[in-house]
Amino acid sequence: MQVIILPSTHDVALYAADRVVDVINTKTNPVLGLATGSTPIALYEELVARYQAKQVSFRQAVSFNLDEYIGITDSHEQSYRTFMNQHLFDHIDIAKSNTHVPLAESKDAIVLKKSAQDYEASIQQAGGIDLQILGIGLNGHIGFNEPTSSFASRTRIKTLSESTVAANKRFFKAGEYQPQLALTMGIGSILDSRAVLLMATGKAKAEAVKAMIEGPLSAMCPASALQLHEATTIVLDEDAASLLALKDYYQWCELKRQQLYEGSLT
Repeated sequence: MQVIILPSTHDVALYAADRVVDVINTKTNPVLGLATGSTPIALYEELVARYQAKQVSFRQAVSFNLDEYIGITDSHEQSYRTFMNQHLFDHIDIAKSNTHVPLAESKDAIVLKKSAQDYEASIQQAGGIDLQILGIGLNGHIGFNEPTSSFASRTRIKTLSESTVAANKRFFKAGEYQPQLALTMGIGSILDSRAVLLMATGKAKAEAVKAMIEGPLSAMCPASALQLHEATTIVLDEDAASLLALKDYYQWCELKRQQLYEGSLT
């Protein structure tokens, strides 16, 4: 893993935006894997700003989101399709037909399994994901791959943990149906991406970050599977990095990497 520790949440968003723009500007038909949640919002705001400044165009881009709640419509205010439209897609020049979010409105298991299989096939037909953006849950989940998820898992139906349901409860009105199942890319699906960029900010994520980077490879921390990926970058703010035992070493590594590529290695 390449571990990058930056001073602030804003710096994390700027770094991630640089990586996304680089993929878009260097790939003929760039394929992005996108995430929802509070962490990537600052990234999407920065991408919108760069589009408005005519620094990047998404016209040729294709995107695949990690997951979607089961049992609510695309137009529901808490659906991840709505989230992506509001925070990114409605404000850039990407063709909506090129944006993909798992179809999960049905509550029929057979329909949902077919939707999951079709989603995997669509990613393959697009040529695979060039850069997968990730956040990390408090329990170490990536996408909705909760603890004990198989590292070989593909897009599938997943039961959300009670802690994830509790964390997301604030987004739903009192008495409103709150999904406890989701369609999510599997860990195996994520590991197929050519490059992965995981963003984590805030002290609340520090324990999960430590388990992911310095803990054992374990299904109890799904994000630890990223130790197996040859092109994973973990970008953190100071708070998210606060529990890392080898924090100084990661900063030293990044300094030397920069010096090497700048031709100033001493």
